[in-house]
Amino acid sequence: MLHENSRRLNRQDYKTLSLAALGGALEFYDFIIFVFFAAVIGDLFFPPDIPDWLRQVQTFAIFAAGYLARPLGGIIMAHFGDSRGRKKMFSLSILLMALPTLAMGMLPTYATLGIAAPVLLLLMRILQGAAIGGEVPGAWVFVAEHVPGKRIGFACGTLTAGLTAGILLGSVVATLITTSLTAQQVADFGWRIPFFLGGLFGFVALYLRRWLRETPVFTEMQARKALTADLPLKTVVVSHKRSVAISMLLTWLLSACIVVVILMAPALMQKQHGLPAALTLQANSLATVMLIVGCVLAGVIVDRVGAAKTLMAGSLLLAASSWSFFHFAATAPQYLFITYALAGLFVGVVGVVPFIMVTAFPAEVRFTGISFSYNVAYAIFGGLTPIFVTLIMRLTPMGPAWYVLGLATLGFFLGIYLQRENRSRVLSYG
Repeated sequence: MLHENSRRLNRQDYKTLSLAALGGALEFYDFIIFVFFAAVIGDLFFPPDIPDWLRQVQTFAIFAAGYLARPLGGIIMAHFGDSRGRKKMFSLSILLMALPTLAMGMLPTYATLGIAAPVLLLLMRILQGAAIGGEVPGAWVFVAEHVPGKRIGFACGTLTAGLTAGILLGSVVATLITTSLTAQQVADFGWRIPFFLGGLFGFVALYLRRWLRETPVFTEMQARKALTADLPLKTVVVSHKRSVAISMLLTWLLSACIVVVILMAPALMQKQHGLPAALTLQANSLATVMLIVGCVLAGVIVDRVGAAKTLMAGSLLLAASSWSFFHFAATAPQYLFITYALAGLFVGVVGVVPFIMVTAFPAEVRFTGISFSYNVAYAIFGGLTPIFVTLIMRLTPMGPAWYVLGLATLGFFLGIYLQRENRSRVLSYG
């Protein structure tokens, strides 16, 4: 069951891509807004007499809990996505995200509830993680199964750009709040505003997804009674070990890029180099715009030259640009905007990751295969990265740069492997 490769994208394809990307952006905003207010939340939800570095580690640990919760939510939703339909799970993930985000904006702080405050914050973060665990793999599968085979790279790159737009929206909202309110006002009530907005965004996204149709690939499998008879997860683990391994390593690369360069960098620059919060968030917004561009470009290039070459070239550019960014942030902050923008653009190499994953698993277990690989890897690598980077920075201020450099090297060698295996354009679609 292959996609028809020859036709161009039609109006329905663009509508599906637009609605999926917009919904993903709004849901991803809900998931990541926490990190932009990590410093304020750390002060409000933990005892005031603990060391600053420990508070930072504990705050990022709650952030990480969202990643650790992703596999369970993702695998359960993927199971029903492979057996009952992509669209149903695509809508459910939005609702499961909107409710805890709204609740986080209403939580009492440590001064009011004591130790119960960070416990409740942790619980809400776990619920968010379960929701995003189904959203991201489901979104990639959904758009890839709607478009022609020769446009899958563009579709996946565009969807990833949409998810990234959620990070941009979070950065813009955080910038507006920190520049229009005093630090005391942010601590008093300002930090709650983005969570209230996130709940509202979630319900808007849920409404928008009413207009999406089930994927043609799933509809055809249903008509042919070709849905997997076994437990999808069992099939994935037993029969698709190599695809799982490649997908998990690529997810490690993706998590290093997004978590360190985009999500953690503003807080790290504020804490380590004393740069103003407003300045770092403005630079972060620019970098995220460039990341959106980079994801779409990566998808377009994949459709033309293949995933392996795109991954190799992108990893080299990522290594050079991210090292320059962290180096100049410490030594020459006047170059902050240009170096951060370039780093953001080449983090766009992550746009190739979903293409490789959706073409690595057959349609019958595609949702489960991606969800298991992506979410387990993200739980391990994405969840532990903030804590690990924070700790190694006590040894070297360039700790984040070394971490990203190591993962860019991994990406380059994975590209070589894919080239040798001739897997870059081998679609196991259907």
